[in-house]
Amino acid sequence: MVASTTADEGWDAIWVDASLATLDPGNRAPFGRIEDGVIAVKAGLIAHVGAGDELPMPAERMAAVVHDAEGAWLTPALIDCHTHIVHGGHRACEFDLRLQGASYADISQSGGGIRSTVMATRAASFDELFETAARRLGPLVSEGVTVVEIKSGYGLDLDTELKMLEVARALGRRMPVKVVTTFLGAHAVPSEFEGGADRYIDFVCDEVLPAAVERGLVDQVDAFCEGIAFTPQQVGRVFDVAHMFNLPIKLHAEQLSDLGGSILAANAGALSCDHLEFVGAEGIGAMARAGTVAVLLPGAFFTLGETVKPPIAAFRKAGVRMAVATDCNPGSSPVTSLLTTMNMACVLFGLTPEEALAGATREAAHALGLAAERGTLTVGKAADFVLWRIQDPAELSYRIGFNPRIEVIRAGAPTLI
Repeated sequence: MVASTTADEGWDAIWVDASLATLDPGNRAPFGRIEDGVIAVKAGLIAHVGAGDELPMPAERMAAVVHDAEGAWLTPALIDCHTHIVHGGHRACEFDLRLQGASYADISQSGGGIRSTVMATRAASFDELFETAARRLGPLVSEGVTVVEIKSGYGLDLDTELKMLEVARALGRRMPVKVVTTFLGAHAVPSEFEGGADRYIDFVCDEVLPAAVERGLVDQVDAFCEGIAFTPQQVGRVFDVAHMFNLPIKLHAEQLSDLGGSILAANAGALSCDHLEFVGAEGIGAMARAGTVAVLLPGAFFTLGETVKPPIAAFRKAGVRMAVATDCNPGSSPVTSLLTTMNMACVLFGLTPEEALAGATREAAHALGLAAERGTLTVGKAADFVLWRIQDPAELSYRIGFNPRIEVIRAGAPTLI
C-alpha cells in the first residue's frame, strides 16, 4: 500500500521504522496497521504512507529530514469533537448532591445546573475564562489532541456568548490546537426569560446568533433538545437561522428522554447528534440515512451515574458512525482526558479498542465536517499525528491514567507541549 508524491519533488521530512495505525478504512488490517511503516510530509500535509521496503530509494535521498521512530506506534492525532471547556466556576457541590441521590434534572429544576455556571461565566473576565480554559485544554493537548471543538452556551446573553466564543478563538491562536467554535445559545432558558422559552429563542435567533456570525466567531451551531431545555420545534427555529448563514448544525439529543431530536437533526442534515442514550429506532434510521454521526459521551454517563446506555449494537447494524468525545464541562463531565474517555467508551458502552480510537480520530473528524482533511493517515490530509510508546494501539483504550505519548506532530512539525 503506497501512495506518494513523485520522489523527485522531495519531502520535507519522513518518519521511518514506525508501526502505523492509519485508521484508513481502505486498509482492512486491524487499526489499518502497516508494520515497518514510513510516513512522509510536505508543506504540512501527508505526502506518503506505506511500508518501508516499498520506498524506491533510501529515505535520505527522498526527504530533507529523516526521523527514526524506533518502532514506535504512530496514529492520527486525536480530535475532541464535543467540549464545553470555556466556562466560569465549578459545580463540585452538585457532585455531592448527586452522590446523595439528586438527579441531574432535579438539580437543574432547583436552580442549579447550567444556570449556576451561567452566573459564574457572566461574572468572569475574558482573561479569567481564558486562563481556566487553557488549564483544561492543556491535558488534552498533552495527550495528542490537535483539534478541539469548543461550545458557547454558558452566557445565554449577548455579551457573554460573544465573550465565550472570543475566548475559544484566542485559545486556537495561542495554543497548539485547531479550535472549532460552536454556538450553543439554545442551551437553557436563562432566569431573565423564566417561563418564556419561545421569547428566548426569538432573542437567540434574532440577536445573539447573527451578532456572533457577524464577528466571525461561529463555525457550527448546536442546541439542547430535552425536557429541561428546548422542544424540537424551538430547536428547528435555531436550525433555520443556522442554515440561513450556511452554518453546519449538530444537536444534544436524547440524553434524558426521546423527544425526536435526532430525527429533526438528521432530517436537517446535522453533522452529529450527541449523547443519544434514549434514541429510538426511528432516530437511528434517520441518522443512518443522513450520515449523521453519533457522538458518544461516556464521561457524562459515568459522572451522572446513568443506567441507560446508547444503543451501540443498533448503531453498528445501521452503519451509523460513532465518535467519542470528553464532553468536558463543569456539571456532568468534568473530564480532561480523551484517552480515559476512550477507555470509558469500551468499558461502559462496549466499543472495541479499534472503534474507540477511530471514534477519537476518523469519526470525530466526520462529526466536525473535517473528514476530508483529518482523522486518518492518508495522503493529502493534514500531517497531524502522534508517536506513542506502546506495543499495540489497543493500549490507548486499555490503560487508565497513562499517557504514553512520545511526540505530537502538527502540520508536519514536532509540537512543543
